[in-house]
Amino acid sequence: QQQLVESGGGLVQPGGSLRLSCTASGFTLDHLAIGWFRQAPGQEREGVSCISSNGEILKYADSVKGRFTVSRDNAKNTVDLQMISLKPEDTAVYYCAAAPLVYGRDWALQYLYNRWGQGTQVTVTS
Repeated sequence: QQQLVESGGGLVQPGGSLRLSCTASGFTLDHLAIGWFRQAPGQEREGVSCISSNGEILKYADSVKGRFTVSRDNAKNTVDLQMISLKPEDTAVYYCAAAPLVYGRDWALQYLYNRWGQGTQVTVTS
């Protein structure tokens, strides 16, 4: 069974950190771009970050630049999202998704991604 699984979500205080992981089973990620998306209650899902298949191109939403870092380990078939200085507005369900090809500013277009995980909840509250 081919699937993406997110892990690492949880409850954290403002200013805290979390590291999310996206792991693939049944297929390899090394030829795929991986995006991170999030959906807050009552809001549309939005792009957070994207990493190219070789890890050389990184994209971030303006709202997370300087606080979130995406990385990948193709040998382990995982992609991580390190989140620091978390804010209450970062509260959302976070999803990872895989895309065969993503160009430049199109990285946040969700229809480009054909495999999605089930999501992991991140809650930032005092």
